[in-house]
Amino acid sequence: MQQVLVAPGLRFARRRQDWKVIGLVGVAHASSHFFQLVIPSLFVPLAAEFGYSYAELGVLVAVFYAMSGIGQACSGFVVDRAGARPVLWFGLSCFVVAGVMLGVAPGYAWLLAAAVVAGVGNSVFHPVDFSILNQRVSAPRLGHAFSAHGITGNLGWAATPVFMTSLTHLFNWRVAAFGASLALGVVLALTILGRRLLAVGIVRKLKGAARNAGAGNPGSASPLRLLANPVVWGAFLFFTFSSIAISAVQNYTLPILTATYDISSVAASTALSGYMVAGAIGMVMGGFLVSSSPHSERIVGMSFIAAGFLLAVLAMGWLPAAAAVPGVALAGLCAGVAGPSRDMLVRRVTPRGSTGSVYGLVYSGMDTGSAVAPLAFGVLLDAGLRQGPYLGACLAFLLSAGFAALIAARARRAH
Repeated sequence: MQQVLVAPGLRFARRRQDWKVIGLVGVAHASSHFFQLVIPSLFVPLAAEFGYSYAELGVLVAVFYAMSGIGQACSGFVVDRAGARPVLWFGLSCFVVAGVMLGVAPGYAWLLAAAVVAGVGNSVFHPVDFSILNQRVSAPRLGHAFSAHGITGNLGWAATPVFMTSLTHLFNWRVAAFGASLALGVVLALTILGRRLLAVGIVRKLKGAARNAGAGNPGSASPLRLLANPVVWGAFLFFTFSSIAISAVQNYTLPILTATYDISSVAASTALSGYMVAGAIGMVMGGFLVSSSPHSERIVGMSFIAAGFLLAVLAMGWLPAAAAVPGVALAGLCAGVAGPSRDMLVRRVTPRGSTGSVYGLVYSGMDTGSAVAPLAFGVLLDAGLRQGPYLGACLAFLLSAGFAALIAARARRAH
């Protein structure tokens, strides 16, 4: 009788602990997405004060993502060996410093240095986040954890323009930069206060367990072993192409819809906002789907194919103008559904003790796609191919679906 009474309490305590971990990791993840848009949010006042061209300002973003991509591929190995918490605190501290550097910047060199520091800080979050979630969250709630992780990232993106624009309007862009630094300082303090929720094992503690697991378990793979693993590179390309697709929508929805459907820029902006909101809703749905299905690659494939098909239809102008905004939102919903299954798929092919390393390597594909896509699709638009970004996004989504199937097939053969 006593055991029956205690068990529900233990389950409740574990559930509560899981959601505390998910919430704190989500706040940290939101802060990384928040800072990704800090520099772009300052483009207009920077151009007005210093006279920089948008090409020069665009270089700042490219440098940010280049540093983030390189750092992300390396930071996962550090996470596995030093632990997630100190690496997380390092990344948040970089954002705090970068915000101050932006606020005091006397010219382009300082802005460029701030972009480097911020990019290094941004590089740690996916290896850190997924190391903590995979080790600290119970298996029945992992799908919801991945869903919440994606949603908080979208919320971070959504918060930046409002935050930065409001402070710039009320004061000036330097105050806005300092405000971003202060906001990240608050998040850093929260993670320090909640440090017990973020404690995870490191490779040194796992080596014995890996040896005892036998030859069939890869244990904590070395960097060279991971780099030689074709599944890791398949996952890297999967993230690269999915990021290219999302970048096409984020950067070029406004010119595509205004040119193709002759709608106002306000309506086109509404479509982009709808894509982001619908994507968050899709992630909630995807969290339930991934928890109920062992075939995460099928969810990813069907969702990405549907999103790509909708974008291709929109690009060709086959929908009435009134359906353009809902069509973009529906594409966002489909892409969002794939998010939790995507993260679960990577988990299935990750060797024990190498969570940070694998997630760092494969998620650096997102930075690669984010750096390459704006330039490539911008060239297409400059050449008069207004459908190019959406058709390119369709192709990228299809390639991502194909890589998801290949990764899952390789994982089944390995087991």
